[in-house]
Amino acid sequence: MQEEVEQKGKKAGAFLAVVTLQMVVAWLVFAGCALLFFWMATVVFVEQEKALDQAAFAFAGDLTDPETTDAMYFITFFGSKNFLIFGSLGLALLFLVFKKWRFYSLKIIAISATTTLFNQSMKVFFDRPRPVTAFMQVNGNSFPSGHAMIGGAFWGLLVYLVWTNVRQVWLKWLLSILLGIWILLIGFSRVYLNVHYASDVLAGWAAGIFWLIIAIFLLNKLQQRFGRRVDKEMQQP
Repeated sequence: MQEEVEQKGKKAGAFLAVVTLQMVVAWLVFAGCALLFFWMATVVFVEQEKALDQAAFAFAGDLTDPETTDAMYFITFFGSKNFLIFGSLGLALLFLVFKKWRFYSLKIIAISATTTLFNQSMKVFFDRPRPVTAFMQVNGNSFPSGHAMIGGAFWGLLVYLVWTNVRQVWLKWLLSILLGIWILLIGFSRVYLNVHYASDVLAGWAAGIFWLIIAIFLLNKLQQRFGRRVDKEMQQP
């Protein structure tokens, strides 16, 4: 009996340690994203420093060839408005099929919609023109990048879903790393195609992940409250 109690205590302690570590990491990422966004805004609009953007364009220019350009056009599609709209709706409908995951449908739609709203509002507020050297015709302002911000929030949400639902540790890490690389590639494709400055992309990633953490926290609180209310209603005679 005592051994069982000790084992349960050890498991509880290990669980709390993991939860605490995840909370610390989340807070560090949250604070880091806020600092990165304000740093990029200061560099671009206050200091008007262009060294970072010029260095990024020069780096992308050294990689330019027809095959890489075709690959970048393909990758950038997965951060586009059309993909994110239909991708979000399709994923939400998929989660509706599974009863225990239905609340994820609300999370996907809510996060995609609010991130888009915030991104468009910031574009209007900052009113930064796009690079004149763009490889393709694009509309709207440049700062922060919608592909980086909205796409980062969408694919970042998938990282969260993988991390909280996949039990195999190796698979959890593998999928999370691959999705993280994918987010980076989508952002880089915007710089490579000259439709965004590197500072736009960095600010977009920062704003997207910043809002993603807030949205997940708020939606989890809503889910907990909604779940308790349903349980109470089911217990009533």
